[in-house]
Amino acid sequence: MPTLAASERRQVRRSLDRRFEGLRPLVGQASVPRAGWARAVREALGLSRADLGLRMGVSETSVLSLERGEPEGRVRLDTLRRAADALGCDLVYALVPRQSLEQVVQDRARHRASTALATVEHSMRLEDQQLLPDAAREMLDEHAARLVDRPGLWRDD
Repeated sequence: MPTLAASERRQVRRSLDRRFEGLRPLVGQASVPRAGWARAVREALGLSRADLGLRMGVSETSVLSLERGEPEGRVRLDTLRRAADALGCDLVYALVPRQSLEQVVQDRARHRASTALATVEHSMRLEDQQLLPDAAREMLDEHAARLVDRPGLWRDD
């Protein structure tokens, strides 16, 4: 798959960030019941494991395995999706960033810029040529802006 151009990546980040705005309030509110969603919904509907297995096209033992694995995070998404469908539910799956994607990228660029400029600042200090704080901050901001959409932003080298 070809990588996106810098402008396309920015556009994708902004678009995803807008979509995440509506999801962030839901994070933490939909905590998984102790026994897992599949079992909780199955029991609330009054379905036996055997009945759910018939609706899913699997054995009762497979349903038991699903119900044991879900609370531990050991269930495949396609299996959970089939169970949800058999229970008349929709599976909702998302990776919701803790911060906006734009902020994550900006923070990473500032970190990389800070690391790269630390060596330069150290050399300048040794030669008694250190920058004033405003000039150093401006240099950091400019370097971070150049790094934002460059390949390798996420490499630690």
